[in-house]
Amino acid sequence: MIQFKAWLKNYLLTGLIVVVPITITVYIIQTLIGVMDDFLSFVPNAYHPDTLLGFHLPGLGLVLVTILVFLIGLLTHSYIGNKVVEIWDLLVGRIPLVRNIYQAIKQFTEAVCSNTGSHFKQVVMLEFPRPGLYSIGFLAGPAKGEIETRAGQPVMSIFIPCTPNPTTGYYVLIPEKDLIPLDMSVEEAFKLIVSSGLVLPNPHQHLSVKN
Repeated sequence: MIQFKAWLKNYLLTGLIVVVPITITVYIIQTLIGVMDDFLSFVPNAYHPDTLLGFHLPGLGLVLVTILVFLIGLLTHSYIGNKVVEIWDLLVGRIPLVRNIYQAIKQFTEAVCSNTGSHFKQVVMLEFPRPGLYSIGFLAGPAKGEIETRAGQPVMSIFIPCTPNPTTGYYVLIPEKDLIPLDMSVEEAFKLIVSSGLVLPNPHQHLSVKN
């Protein structure tokens, strides 16, 4: 009887490990598609895709929003688009509280998604919040100017994200000698942090890269 319970428990847990991520992923995708489809509610009924096609096509809102985001990115690269963004940032910057939230989210998004070199450069490990406890952080780059002068040694800017929401965290300045560089990628580190340590990087992948 004990062996049967152990056997049943083992296969139930194995099934949960497979089913839960699939279920949550499907739910998130369905929710995202639903939200994006709601975006089409702003389109006049005469020009609504459902009216033109004669039937409802799930996910069309997601496709249209993706195209819209692409066009906004394309427009932003132009002189006029860049000026519109600057004016928008200026207007938002005049609104108390809102500007702090907006600027924090924008800076974080730029740091993660930018291809201009301002993104996180490396994953590091450091003693934080006290000696003996280690945290995963992202190297943003060296701290120059007054900070380096006052410290009297090379100091690095590190972002330490919180779990499970990595969009919030701590910005710390750490002497370069106190950092432990890691081989894992930024994406792997984000997965590790969001999963609270449950999703570990594949060590064999890094070993094969080194070899």
